Amino acid sequence: MPNMFTLVLQIAVVLAVCRLVGNVFLKIQQPRVVGEMFAGIMLGPSLFGWLAPQFSTYLFPASSLGFLSALSQIGVIVFMFLVGLGINPKELKSHGHAAVLTSHVSITAPFVLASFLAIYLYPRLSDDSVPFTSFALFMGAAMSITAFPVLARILTERNLLQSRLGTVAIACAAVDDVTGWCILAYIVLLIRSKNTGNPIWITVGGLIAFALIMIYGVQRLLRRFESTYRNRGQLSDNALALMILLALISALCTEWLGIHLLFGSFLMGAIMPKEQKFVRYVLDRFETIVVTLLLPLFFAFTGLRTNIGLVKGPEMWKYCGVIILVATLGKLGGSMVASWWTGMPAREAAGLGTLMNTRGLMELVILNIGLDIKVISPALFSMMVLMALTTTFMTSPLLQAICPDKMLRTQLEPEPEQFEGGQLGFNPAGD
Repeated sequence: MPNMFTLVLQIAVVLAVCRLVGNVFLKIQQPRVVGEMFAGIMLGPSLFGWLAPQFSTYLFPASSLGFLSALSQIGVIVFMFLVGLGINPKELKSHGHAAVLTSHVSITAPFVLASFLAIYLYPRLSDDSVPFTSFALFMGAAMSITAFPVLARILTERNLLQSRLGTVAIACAAVDDVTGWCILAYIVLLIRSKNTGNPIWITVGGLIAFALIMIYGVQRLLRRFESTYRNRGQLSDNALALMILLALISALCTEWLGIHLLFGSFLMGAIMPKEQKFVRYVLDRFETIVVTLLLPLFFAFTGLRTNIGLVKGPEMWKYCGVIILVATLGKLGGSMVASWWTGMPAREAAGLGTLMNTRGLMELVILNIGLDIKVISPALFSMMVLMALTTTFMTSPLLQAICPDKMLRTQLEPEPEQFEGGQLGFNPAGD
């Protein structure tokens, strides 16, 4: 049984620190979620455990971390459902050649560069217990991701969702997230199938059958949620409970099939109806408790697993610097060149590359999966967390320097209320 006093104390401390640091980051023009990410790292051995090791051991004893992890995972499952809900793949069609090419290059360029980087890092930061193919694929997937919710939040706060830059960035980030999670699903499947001994074709067949049932069967039933909302202007508590229950069942199915809980909840959100008012209504019902309480627990749990002290010596910091450089060149550089090639002005293209380089919470989710399945070491995990924090933190100031608000707002399209797909004001990652 958990020590309830310790667990409640942990939650209280995490909530207080995350809100405090988040408020500080708001004052320096950063989304609150960026501050909460940093707060999570501060609560771990990298700072709190280093400054006050005895109090850190008292507050976060090893025996209690399982319960903290369980609570944080529930939050991430619901969060991934909300991320899937906010993504509308059909939006890509309305943004033309620039969005199509940029989204493909923004995945391919960092993936290829990270795969080459894996050749250099594998003998130095991994061992024979991890197949090189799995290591390289994971590094590629981890560097290809864009934090759709954080990106949407930055655009919303700057009132740029309806600019040409904003609409293309939203479409590209949505495609990046879907593609990145598909690649990661394959990696997890590859590793887990070797550990369980089950033939991979059985698992793949099960996943294909599950996806077809979800897309062509369950998706039709989900339309009843939207029709009920349209007729009544609201959903009952029973309907909202059923919605979460379906997300949890979908998560259990993907876990049972051999990948991960989060893929199922993400898929359930992705096949939900995308009418704007319906999406906004559902987000309003769920995001407050998820964002305010449960996600900070995930940040704290990630921080407890991150030990920057493992990155010691000039050699290790060199590896960390190379990771950050390659991640930025691949994502920012690839997106910038591709969008410029399609005819986007150079400054806007650089702004799009800056936005696509935002990794944020989505990166932390992927890195935790990689650590759980032991495809990356704790030291490499810490380096990748630093990369996620650096690339996310640099987005707002770099975007302001490259593309001032005044320049972008001259390109605003129709009023925000006309924006379809549920991305308007999407806020499962900060407020």
